[in-house]
Amino acid sequence: MTTRAEVIRYSLTFPHTFEDYPFHDPNWTCMRIRTTNRIFAWIFERHGNIWVNVKCEPQWLNFWRNAYESVVPAYHMNKRHWNSLILDGTIPRKDIERMIAESYDLCSLL
Repeated sequence: MTTRAEVIRYSLTFPHTFEDYPFHDPNWTCMRIRTTNRIFAWIFERHGNIWVNVKCEPQWLNFWRNAYESVVPAYHMNKRHWNSLILDGTIPRKDIERMIAESYDLCSLL
């Protein structure tokens, strides 16, 4: 998974989700949960790659950051609760999907 379209398509497989552009800037896409209006994924281009900010349980933040160089403290987000996934092809699709799914689950519980 390396493109914005792939992330959006996968994110829309979760119940009650929709794509939004809150800044009226096509570079910033967010995926929201309709029932709560909460954002579970921020999608944007930075330094030539698509990045995805996902919420993460605090005890898993460093696990993912240590597992992949392309998982870093979240750009423009609370670094104690969010990671950025740099979609440069080094993170396996199954792990990207798992992190997005966990973010969805965390945001749908609030």
